[in-house]
Amino acid sequence: MKPQQKMHIYNLFPLLAGKFSNWGGHMKRAADMGFNWIFVNPIQELGPSGSLYSISDYFSINPAFLDGDGKSKGRKMSAEEQVKEVVEEAKGLGLRMMTDLVVNHCSTGSALLKTHPEWFQWESRGNVAHPFAFEDGKKVVWKDLAKFDYGDKDKDKKKAGKDREDLFIFFKSVVENLIEMGFEAFRCDAAYQVPNRFWERLIRETKQKHPHVLFLAETLGCPPDLTRKTASAGFDYIFNSSKWWDMKGHWLIEQYSLTREISPSISFPESHDTVRLAEELGGNTDGLKQRYLFSALFSAGVMIPMGFEFGFRKRLHVVRTTPDDWEETGIDLREFIKTVNGIKASHPLFTEEAPTAMLPYENPKVLVMWKASSSDSEESLLILNKDITGKQHFQTEAVQRFLQAGAPVTDISPEYRLDYVPAPFEYDLRPGQGILLITLR
Repeated sequence: MKPQQKMHIYNLFPLLAGKFSNWGGHMKRAADMGFNWIFVNPIQELGPSGSLYSISDYFSINPAFLDGDGKSKGRKMSAEEQVKEVVEEAKGLGLRMMTDLVVNHCSTGSALLKTHPEWFQWESRGNVAHPFAFEDGKKVVWKDLAKFDYGDKDKDKKKAGKDREDLFIFFKSVVENLIEMGFEAFRCDAAYQVPNRFWERLIRETKQKHPHVLFLAETLGCPPDLTRKTASAGFDYIFNSSKWWDMKGHWLIEQYSLTREISPSISFPESHDTVRLAEELGGNTDGLKQRYLFSALFSAGVMIPMGFEFGFRKRLHVVRTTPDDWEETGIDLREFIKTVNGIKASHPLFTEEAPTAMLPYENPKVLVMWKASSSDSEESLLILNKDITGKQHFQTEAVQRFLQAGAPVTDISPEYRLDYVPAPFEYDLRPGQGILLITLR
C-alpha cells in the first residue's frame, strides 16, 4: 500500500462555473470548507456533440472557458496562460488541481480519425466503433465517441505494436502538456476499459519524471475483481461505490476489503454522473449531512461536486449545464462540511483504508461502523441514525463492547458533541445524526 495523503476533493464543474475568471470565488469557497484538491472535468476543445467527454483536440482549450484578454490589464493572454493563471490562483488558496484524462475514446469529429485511423477500432462495415454501457439492462451507445484500439486483433503483431506505441507516445505527451499547465493529478476516465499494460507504463514513466503526480482510477460500474485488477496497475486511488449502498447489504465491505490493501479509495455522496442527492431526498438536509459524514469517514478520500454544499437539485449535464443553472435553495452546509473535513484531516485513521466493519446492533435503523488504523493506535466508532426523518434510540451497557481498546472514548462528532460518554449509555439520535467516538488502542 502506498503512503496516503489527504484527498479532500471539490469537483468544480466547469460548465457550471463558466469562464476561468469566474473560478476564483468557487475555489476560495472550497478551500474555506477544508478541501485541498480541485477536480475539473475536461477543459479541452470539444467535438460537435458538445460533451465534455467528447474531446476533439487534446492540445486546445475549450473556448467556452476563455476570457478574451485574460485577467491581466493591457496584455492578451493565451489559452495556456489563462489555465496556468487559474492553477496559480488555486495554489495560492492551498489547493492542488486535477483533471480528467480521457484515453478510452475521443470525439468522432477529431482530426485523429483521419491522421491516425490505425489508432481506432473499426467495425466490419468501415464505421468507427463507439463505446457503450448497459444502463437498467439496456445497451447505451455513445455515437459521438470513437473508441481507441489498444488490442491487436486481426492485425499484424509487428504493426499493431507500432500503432500502440505511437498511441502511447501521443497520450504521454497529453499528460506532459497538462502537467506543464499545472495539473498534479489525473482522474482516469473509464480506466478499466484500457489495458493495464498501458496504465502501468504511463504511470511508471510519468512518476519517474514527476513523482508527485497522482493517478486516480474511475472504475465505477465494473465488477470488484476487475476493479482490483485495474487498481493493481499502479493507481494511487480508486473511486468506490459507497454512494449506492443501502446501509444494509454486505457487498460494500466485501468490495472494500477486496481492494483496500491494493489502493486507497475515494467516496462521494453524489457525483457529476448521478442524480443530485438533494433531489433524491426531497431537500432533506439531515439526509445530506448523514451521507456526507458517512462518505468522509468510510474511505481515505472524499469528493463532492459543486453545489452539493447548497443542496442543488438540478443534475449536472456534460452538454447542457451553464452558469445560469446556479440555484438559490436556502440550504447551506458549508460549516458542517468544514467541520467534517477538519475531523478527517486531524485523524490519520480517516485518511487511510483502515480495517472496517459494520457491527450488529438490535435496532436495524442504527448503523454501527468500527474502524481501526493500520498505521497507528487510533480506533473509532460511528453510531449513525439511518433514519433521516425520525429519531432512533441507541443504548448499550458500555460503548467499549464495540471496541478493542479499553481506554476512555472521546466524542469528536461534527454536531452535538458530548462532554463524556457514560456507562451505561443511552441516546436518542436525531434524524440522520452521527455520533463519532475515538479512542487509542
